[in-house]
Amino acid sequence: MRPSIVTLGLIAVSCLTTMESVAFPTDDAATVSQAAPVLDVVTLKDGSVIHGEVLEMSGGLLVIKNALAADLIKVKWSEVSKIAVSHPLPFHLKEGTILNGTVEEGDPETMKVKAGPSGDTMTVPMNAVTQVNPVVQAPVIYTGSLNAGYSQSVGNSHLRNVSILGDLVARSEQLRLTLLGRYVNGDNNGSLQVRNARGTIKLDFFITKRLFWFASAYVENDFLQNLKLRTAISSGPGYQFIDRGDFNGLFKDMTFYAEAGPAYFNEDYRDNTLTGDRASFRARIAMKWDWPLFDGRVTLYHYNEIFPSVQNASDFFFTMDNGIRMKILAGLASGFQVTTRYNNRPPAGTGDTDNLYLLTLGYAFDTTRKR
Repeated sequence: MRPSIVTLGLIAVSCLTTMESVAFPTDDAATVSQAAPVLDVVTLKDGSVIHGEVLEMSGGLLVIKNALAADLIKVKWSEVSKIAVSHPLPFHLKEGTILNGTVEEGDPETMKVKAGPSGDTMTVPMNAVTQVNPVVQAPVIYTGSLNAGYSQSVGNSHLRNVSILGDLVARSEQLRLTLLGRYVNGDNNGSLQVRNARGTIKLDFFITKRLFWFASAYVENDFLQNLKLRTAISSGPGYQFIDRGDFNGLFKDMTFYAEAGPAYFNEDYRDNTLTGDRASFRARIAMKWDWPLFDGRVTLYHYNEIFPSVQNASDFFFTMDNGIRMKILAGLASGFQVTTRYNNRPPAGTGDTDNLYLLTLGYAFDTTRKR
């Protein structure tokens, strides 16, 4: 009896140990199984195979995130032979249909999409897909900033300077509204040193993706230049040479456009005995360049307008803004701007060139949706 009891005890212990190892895996084993996600597979026509996570395809470029690559991998959709996607994505087809599902490899240049609640499989030609998981933008995108600067000194000197700058661009598929404004005031012990106000409103109508027609109005007041009101109203064609997404890397958000057209230019002065009011027909030539870097944390910009006289080519007015804007936290931003104005026929008793240096703090915003 004793040998039988011992034998039965050993068999029971062995069974319990086996059941524990099968039914209750260790934490390490569970962690290993969870840390091995299924990767998407992209096979190119030249035989190359890319493993990673398919993010999107737009503009004919497929974007893949790979853990071993420092940057996102981009390949031409036309060079893809086979594709397998383990997570559901929306696939936009030429006829307007959107299939939301996972993908299994099919024959070369085809893919099997598992879409719908039932998981039905559909074979789709690769060239029938126009976009994959595109970023859907709002109908109108707003970008701009509002900045202010203030300085004051008391004691031997009594200086006070106030500056306010603002800009807004509202862009839809066919229209772009641009608003620019500035007010600067400075005095020394009650004696006015500078007072300037300027505003621009411009509307662009896009005839094609690049070509547009603009209508703009520019107004300015400057106390020390004896200028009561400078007005310039113009209209004409423009062209968007560089738009967001034209380049990759550091240049991906760069924009640049130029425009030109006829303008009505008028200057009214406070003291007409020194300088008479002037009205003339002129041309307007303008360009604007923006370069957001590091996902918009730093932005370099340049904007200029020149108004040459049609009657006298040597008579012209020129204004230019150059600056940098840096995001500090969320929308909080600081900026430095240099504004130059040149008038080769200045009012009597004033110079032809004014430079304004502004250091400001404010809020910047951009409603463009990014992945």
